[in-house]
Amino acid sequence: MFVEADLGRLVQVFGNLLNNAAKYTAAGGHVWLTVKREGDWAVIAVRDDGAGIPEDMLAAIFEMFTQVDHSVARSHGGLGIGLTLVKSLVELHGGTVHAWSDGPGRGSEFVVRLPTVPGDDASAEASPACRASLPAPPPHRVIVVDDVEPSANTMVLMLTALGQQAHAVYDGASALREVEALRPQLALVDIAMPGMDGYEVARRVRALPGRQPVLVALTGYGQEDDRRRAFEAGFDHHLVKPTTVDALHELLMTVPAARA
Repeated sequence: MFVEADLGRLVQVFGNLLNNAAKYTAAGGHVWLTVKREGDWAVIAVRDDGAGIPEDMLAAIFEMFTQVDHSVARSHGGLGIGLTLVKSLVELHGGTVHAWSDGPGRGSEFVVRLPTVPGDDASAEASPACRASLPAPPPHRVIVVDDVEPSANTMVLMLTALGQQAHAVYDGASALREVEALRPQLALVDIAMPGMDGYEVARRVRALPGRQPVLVALTGYGQEDDRRRAFEAGFDHHLVKPTTVDALHELLMTVPAARA
């Protein structure tokens, strides 16, 4: 079976799933990797008999951010961040990923479905599912500002997968320096940062001379008052966490190529 894919991104996907399976399976346990064809799909499953996943967490396991009291990261040592990246990269390839578990101590299974390329060689024409993938947005210089480093780095990988030149900084002061030095076209800024929060970063960026970036507020809160505060501080857009690939793609398509 052949799929039309970015090799490096699939290494990230399956390396993440296999590392998680190994990490949460005790010595003497087992990890299985299986691949089969179902119609026009390659179905790749990573299964283990390890720690398992509580039923009430299955729906949130692919989210980058969850409420602290129900945190996937707290119960599974950060699984949520890596699995958000897995889901995003699989979806960028026109595929899907799902998780199953019979509960704590009863193992888990992650199943990735990717559209196959018709024919027996890798140069064959892409399948309709591949051709229907998202159109490439214009490239931009992007900075991601978030004091939670894994979250910022994951967002950078998502943006990079969408063809952007992106990198992360982890506090407000660094963000201001990068805006002046790099002159990015786009800045995604977390609101709830210690010290200088995202609102203050936006106000200071808007006070800088010269061409300014499109500012996007990243927040776990999406009430109308939260949006109002963000726009009053100088943000152009407001994204609620967890941010999806579709939302990022839609945003990037609105930033004119002329700003690049």
